[in-house]
Order: sequence, then C-alpha cells, then structure tokens
Amino acid sequence: MKPGNNTHFSEFFLLGFSEDPKLQPLIYGLFLSMYLIAVFGNLLIILVTISDSHLHTPMYFFLSNLSFVDICLTSTTIPKMLHNIENQSKVITYEGCIVQVYFYIFLAGVDDFLLTVMAYDRFVAICHPLHYTVIMNPLLCGLLVLVPWMVSAVHSLLQSLMALQLTFCTEVEIPQFFCELNQMLQLACSNTFLNDTVMYFASVLLAGGPFAGILYSYSKIVSSIQRILSTQGKFKAFSTCASHLSVVFLFYSTSLGVYLSSAATHSSHSSATASVMFTVVTPMLNPFIYSLRNKDIKRALKRVYGIVAIKRPIVLGQMKCP
Repeated sequence: MKPGNNTHFSEFFLLGFSEDPKLQPLIYGLFLSMYLIAVFGNLLIILVTISDSHLHTPMYFFLSNLSFVDICLTSTTIPKMLHNIENQSKVITYEGCIVQVYFYIFLAGVDDFLLTVMAYDRFVAICHPLHYTVIMNPLLCGLLVLVPWMVSAVHSLLQSLMALQLTFCTEVEIPQFFCELNQMLQLACSNTFLNDTVMYFASVLLAGGPFAGILYSYSKIVSSIQRILSTQGKFKAFSTCASHLSVVFLFYSTSLGVYLSSAATHSSHSSATASVMFTVVTPMLNPFIYSLRNKDIKRALKRVYGIVAIKRPIVLGQMKCP
C-alpha cells in the first residue's frame, strides 16, 4: 500500500505479545482472569460505597468514580485483544483504532485528575478538619468530578482528530496489544511534527499539572502531620492517606514505564509489558489496595456480607414452608 489519503486505509495489525500458537491459550486465560478481577473488584467497590451509608462521603464518592474509570479503561483494550486471540486474528480496523486511541487518552486523563482530586480531599480533611464538610460540599465535589471528564474529553478529541489527518505507509504493524497514539505516529508517512508537539505539550500540562497538585497537597499534609503531638494521632492521620499514596505510586510508576519503554526502546515486548502494567494490573490492584488497607471498606464489606448471609437463611426457610 502506497502512502495516500488515510480514508483509503482500512486496518492495522496489533502484534501483541507472541505469535507462538501454543502460548495463545495461556495469554488468553491470563488476560481474561486479570480483566474479570479488575472489573468485578472495582464493581464491588462501587456497589459497597453506594449501599453503605457510612461511605457516603466525598472521599468514597471520588473512589467510586475512580473505580468506574478503571473498569472503562480496561474494557477499552482487553476485550478486543481477547477477541483477536479467540479468532486467531491481529486485525483492528482504522476506525476501531481511532476509537481506542480516543477512549484510552480520555480515561487515562480522567484517572490522573481523579487522583489529584483525591489528594486535595485528603489535604482538606487533615489540614482543615473543622471546615471539611463546608469546603467539600456536594456542589464542589460534583465540579471536581465533572471538570476532569470535560477536560479529558476535549483533550482526547483533539488528539484523535489530529490523528485522523495522518497518512500511513505499507508498515501498519503496531507493536502493542491495542492502538496507542505514539505508536501510530511512528507509523505515519506524513509530517507528525504538530502531532508530536501537541502530544508532548499536553503530556507535560495534563500529567505534570495533576502530579504537581498531588505533591503540593502531600507537602501540606506532611507539614500538618508533623505538628500533631501524639504518635497515635500522626499514625491515624497518615493511615487515611496510605491507600491513596499506594495507588498514586502505582499509577505514576507504571505510566512512566509506558512512556520510557515507548520512547527509549523499539522492543515490542518491553512496550507491551509496560502497557499491561498500566492498563490492566493497576486497575486490578486498586480494589485490593483500598479493601485491604482501608478499615471503612473492610467494615462495609463485612456489613454487606452479613446482610447477604442473613437473607439467605430467610429465603431458604421460606422455600421450605408449605
């Protein structure tokens, strides 16, 4: 296929992890398991926060939104990969590739902003505890969730529309298990200077900005904790941030791994492995981090389990009655 207008272009080939047919069932089973764990784990967090009135607070409102975004993020990439393995195909249509790029950028951006919002929530809770309910009112909480969705939607739409203007050559193989913008730009025959400029500028602004907000929030939190006299008080204050800090570390370390592997190496396996850590492993681990390290979530899970356990004997008893 010669370079030409991208409207004549019909499909890309996703190389994935391995072309060995013997490994495909193993890869399929592994990714299906991780996908199901990620979806059901995050869905459980959402259901628990909705059903338990004790968790109707700003912190868990933001957490349930984060879980919803994680479900959507994994669903953007993994189902298509599983479909291709099942059908022994590596093809993704041009339109499907653009859609994947849009939602991947969109949801990753929302994820990033929500982590910053959650850091701000912890900052207000620890540094201004007496004014917490006044500051974190329902209107502000709604805006803090709505704005990230709107900003990320505009950003991803801009990147996708610019990608539509690209033309491609005969080399249409993407060394990933999904369509990723940077990989698409490397395959383009047309000039990608404007695309690269916008992509890197947006990365600095929309990734560096939220990260700076997280650093600022935690610098104030650490300063406030140091002024607490009792060791028990310091531990209690810090424990409310432990889960969020773990998720922040996991998110930024894996996203940095994706960036470095994409920029510094041409190895498809290194790039794909880093992407798996970001798009699958991180959303899969987030529910475990919050459920294992958060006492409120643990109590809520026990209460929900207790209600189910109580209802089951009642139902069974009613079934036995004539």
